Amino acid sequence: MNQRRKAIIPVLSFVIASFMSAGVMAEDGYRLWLRYDSLPKQTVERYRPHVASLVVQGRSPTLAAIREELVAGLSGLLGTKVAVAADLDRDGAIIVGTPRSSPLIARLRLDHLLRALGPEGYIIRSVRLDGRRAIAIASDGEVGALYGAFHLLRLMQTVQPLDDLDIVERPRLRLRILNHWDNLDGSIERGYAGRSLWNWSELPARVDQRLRDYARACASVGINGSVLNNVNADARILSAEYLRKVAAIADAFRPYGVRVYLSIRFSAPMELGGLPTADPLDPTVAAWWRQKADEIYSLIPDFGGFLVKADSEGQPGPRTYRRTHADGANMLAAALAPHGGVVMWRAFVYDPKPGYDRAAAAYDSLKPFDGKFAPNVLLQVKNGPIDFQPREPFHPLFGAMPKTQLMPELQITQEYLGFSNHLVFLAMMWREFLDSDTYAEGPGSTVAKVIDGSLYGQRLTGMAGVANTGSDRNWTGHHFAQANWYAFGRLAWDPNLAPRRIAEEWVRMTFTRDPATAERIVRMMLESYEALVDYMTPLGLHHIMWPGHHYGPAPWWDKAERPDWNSVYYHRADARGLGFDRTATGSDAVSCYNPPIRDLFANIATCPEKFLLWFHHVPWDYRLLSGRTLWDELALRYQRGVDWVRAARKEWDALADRIDAERHAEVARKLAIQERDAVWWRDAVLLYFQTFAKRPLPPGVERPAHTLDFYMTTSLKW
Repeated sequence: MNQRRKAIIPVLSFVIASFMSAGVMAEDGYRLWLRYDSLPKQTVERYRPHVASLVVQGRSPTLAAIREELVAGLSGLLGTKVAVAADLDRDGAIIVGTPRSSPLIARLRLDHLLRALGPEGYIIRSVRLDGRRAIAIASDGEVGALYGAFHLLRLMQTVQPLDDLDIVERPRLRLRILNHWDNLDGSIERGYAGRSLWNWSELPARVDQRLRDYARACASVGINGSVLNNVNADARILSAEYLRKVAAIADAFRPYGVRVYLSIRFSAPMELGGLPTADPLDPTVAAWWRQKADEIYSLIPDFGGFLVKADSEGQPGPRTYRRTHADGANMLAAALAPHGGVVMWRAFVYDPKPGYDRAAAAYDSLKPFDGKFAPNVLLQVKNGPIDFQPREPFHPLFGAMPKTQLMPELQITQEYLGFSNHLVFLAMMWREFLDSDTYAEGPGSTVAKVIDGSLYGQRLTGMAGVANTGSDRNWTGHHFAQANWYAFGRLAWDPNLAPRRIAEEWVRMTFTRDPATAERIVRMMLESYEALVDYMTPLGLHHIMWPGHHYGPAPWWDKAERPDWNSVYYHRADARGLGFDRTATGSDAVSCYNPPIRDLFANIATCPEKFLLWFHHVPWDYRLLSGRTLWDELALRYQRGVDWVRAARKEWDALADRIDAERHAEVARKLAIQERDAVWWRDAVLLYFQTFAKRPLPPGVERPAHTLDFYMTTSLKW
């Protein structure tokens, strides 16, 4: 099969799904947001003069993918086959390419601007050539032209005008990467949408069509990298056998600009190479990694690099040999540097010790090495200092390492947020994180400015998201969880995008173009995050989930081998009050932040109430801004979360005649589970904390259905 046909196949699979609209699997969610169903007649008439034909000059797998994407998209949206032309021979053509691939693009004399935008940036512009009107999609790189093609289709899917276009786009972040926690046996750690997309037993001989469809979906939102395996890595991924399999995946992804990366096990030189040590300063270890890098790049010339979890939760690392995180990261970076590869070194490290506060562990371990990491190393830092909680303050490292390249790690899969059973639009959480002011260089030093390089001139930038995809037909287990994959890609492209804009795009591309219906769904999405925080962990509570699987509440849990694996470690409820004192009278973890945010958090009177119990042990009768006591406010927040889910169910039910029956029914089933869970959370948590507060539930809060003993002995089933 030639390269052009390989590039066409992913598009055709989605197009075939589009034409199954009358069939059994018509609305199963497989098409994601790339649903090129016919536009209304009046809209088609407005668009037709602008899209009379398509000209994509040149030959390559990526150019073939552009051509086929636009043919499929334009033909589906307009309801008639769009002509493909070799040259500009009529008004209303769309011309796509680079100055090198397309003589027509070269004639526009955009070379200087395109070079400034880089190979992934693009221009979409209404132009005239030889007196004929056209829409030009131009880039310095073919992948940039592909991104531009998807942008044009997004405009049409969301019914935006095509007159007088003058769009200039470039990604704000260089690396926009999904982290897959997939294991070699096909299971997915913290995966809630089926099995792994990578069928290792069949690779490299057979590459599942779904891998190409995945790469196409990623490219449509600008995601340009994929870490294929779990951060709790199996050393075998670096064996010759598995590298050949990885190379086959890389070949499938390449036309869509998606590079592959691997999570590596730090002790691989011992487990694969038979060395007696993995000491990063041992010359034989460094040589082994150089040889391994050479081997990888001989198979995968555009291999992205390594993701490393070291000295964390039992994973081996440099500290085994009394070496530093910088020693380990820089040794690997030296092996990759000749090939242009990068190391993403995870900052998720914590060691229990007397007086220890896990919220300060990564800060204490890594801040001393600011400026010590190699130029091709990124420190990958979770958005919050604990572990992907429903709400956390921003990680203090984002305001503490001006000489280190930092990239945030977000979790798209909902490990602590109801798995694939709960509707929660995570763009709201991520917007709150990105807008957080670190005060590293005074007011306005937001996390977004730290990570995009505008604050400190960081040259290597990126954002990682722990993926929520799997083998389920709808990719993410919950139809609305697709929105979080989409939102991650859009925010990684531009960390300043508003959640409302992202939600509006996704709803119009995925569910409906009807403005009134779309607005109702968008509103539900925008409200969903705050509602989930209310019924799970309001007012700064955190890590009170059931141990192990993390589904459902267990604030009473105190049986784990480590203090910081127990819920009671985090909420510290007693007869006096509730919350973790991280001020100077407690762990003093608040001192990891810069003033004045440090002083704001440290003062109970000024601490934002959403973080109150994160930073303070608060008396049960302390009065909040509402005038209510802590106990009453806590109980009413839990009730408010339950009330929202019930209202959301009614809202969704009311849209039954506006949404296709299959997806409407599937979402309705998920919302029923979400209501059950929200009630369970409210009842279990309040009953437990009531044993300390010794106060009645306030008016307006429903009485629990079961006893505390029932909840303490019954794990909520997902």
